[in-house]
Amino acid sequence: MRALTTGFAVALWLGASVSAALAGTEAKVTVLMDRLRVAEVVEIMRTEGLDYAQTLDTDMLGGQGGPFWHEQVTRIYEPQRMSETVREALVEGLDEPALDAALAFFGSDTGARIVALENAARGAMADPSIEEAARDTYTRLRNDHAPRLALIDRFVTVNDLLDRNVSGAMSSNFRFYRGMADGGALDMSEEDMLADVWSQEDEIRDDTEGWLYGYLLLAYEALEAGDLEDYVAFSQTAPGHALNAALFAGYETMYRDISYALGRGIALSLSGSDL
Repeated sequence: MRALTTGFAVALWLGASVSAALAGTEAKVTVLMDRLRVAEVVEIMRTEGLDYAQTLDTDMLGGQGGPFWHEQVTRIYEPQRMSETVREALVEGLDEPALDAALAFFGSDTGARIVALENAARGAMADPSIEEAARDTYTRLRNDHAPRLALIDRFVTVNDLLDRNVSGAMSSNFRFYRGMADGGALDMSEEDMLADVWSQEDEIRDDTEGWLYGYLLLAYEALEAGDLEDYVAFSQTAPGHALNAALFAGYETMYRDISYALGRGIALSLSGSDL
């Protein structure tokens, strides 16, 4: 009995230690999310999503989505759930050293300024005229082989931003089809869906490249070259890679879930069904 009692006590102690470690990790993730201003990013994404939902209503529902579609969209773009998806990815993807390094970088003046500029640019790109101007700036600089692009190119390469965004967009498109099919509004096999999505790859890549570089040029226009160099340097570290992977995992999961829900919502709206 003594051994059992001792073993049980050890198990309790280990369980408490694990719980304390997890609580510490989650507390640090909360601080990191604050420093990354994830709530603000989610609100920007939500605004973009609501605009996109209006476009879907016009293009696929003839503008007749009405209260049923509005109710679905409001649930789909629920900020708390969107933020929680990102939180879960950060908790799962970052160990203590990576969390500490990310907290240090984004707790610095440089890190805070970068986040503020990125979010301001993301919000500004919602204006079609600003997006078009940003895309045009990128095209001009690329055609002129402008040295200014070299550092942006390094940042994109280090973080694998273009390929990850293209992959995420294609995955989201597939999930939209899957949602429509599961809702009974699309009669396509999974193979046909995948073939259709892959047929869009070049178009998606071109569009994504124009938006991504336009956005980054706009975001970092007011940033000192040395500060951007520091950002690239952090991105090249193991904690930087881990943070990038965790953020992509969170946001990609969020977009896949949203895309599926939108596809299913369109199908249900077309059939007049309820969720």
